[in-house]
Amino acid sequence: MPVPAEYVRSLHAYELRILLALERLMRRYRWVPLDVLKSATRLSESELSYRLGRLMAMGMVRYEKVSYDGYALVFDGYDSLALHTLTRRGTVQALGTLIGVGKESEVYEAMGLGVVVLKFHRVGQRSFQSARLKRGYMPDAGHCPWIFASSSSAKMEYDALKTLHPAVSVPLPIDQNRHVVAMSFVPGVNLARAALEEPRVTLDEILENIREAYRLGIIHGDLSEFNVMVDEGQCWLIDWPQWVETAHPNAGEILSRDIANILQYFKRKYGFEYAFDEALAMVVE
Repeated sequence: MPVPAEYVRSLHAYELRILLALERLMRRYRWVPLDVLKSATRLSESELSYRLGRLMAMGMVRYEKVSYDGYALVFDGYDSLALHTLTRRGTVQALGTLIGVGKESEVYEAMGLGVVVLKFHRVGQRSFQSARLKRGYMPDAGHCPWIFASSSSAKMEYDALKTLHPAVSVPLPIDQNRHVVAMSFVPGVNLARAALEEPRVTLDEILENIREAYRLGIIHGDLSEFNVMVDEGQCWLIDWPQWVETAHPNAGEILSRDIANILQYFKRKYGFEYAFDEALAMVVE
């Protein structure tokens, strides 16, 4: 659950300074030493102590006694920085209700210039090792806290949406800051929950979108019935942080897996087969 909006609105300039300093210093420290934070913020000891107390009470900062007094951002603090920036840009005016939860994200309805969707990427510590194996943007070694992994994930998705829209049926990318992507609202339900009257038509549309994405040099990389939205016969492909380029060494294997996942779902739920070789040839021709 993102930080309450009133907390973001009530942040003092000194508290924003602390959050920004922690964000910057967490490139070097998992737990930022108090003396380093004091030097970076140029706040008095009493002021810094008071502001850290408020931030911890709001759930934006966590304290840990390691071999020293250490402080780190938690998700609410990072959410606050992203929402503060998106609000200043005019992208977001109000945060609405939760409309979706994924393995590494939360999706909220919001108000901007009309209804928009905010996707908060949350690459947690438990997924670091698998993320390093699967994602090109994750370093092989060294310090990579969740804030930078989540930010990289959001940028990956935003870049894909910018490349794909409007040739491919994806949400319109509006803005991105840190680990949050703002995009257009997509109606309907995901494919797994839909009862299609003409499943063959929808399957053909999905394959055509895969084909257009491939033509633009992009393979989804994690496509399944849970990453397709459908509404009154129209479909959208969503969730693009794990995309790869068609020049990727494993591009053929990844594309084949995406296509196979979709074909197997339609066979399982609707009982008809679409030859894999035929589908693959249509995509890459």
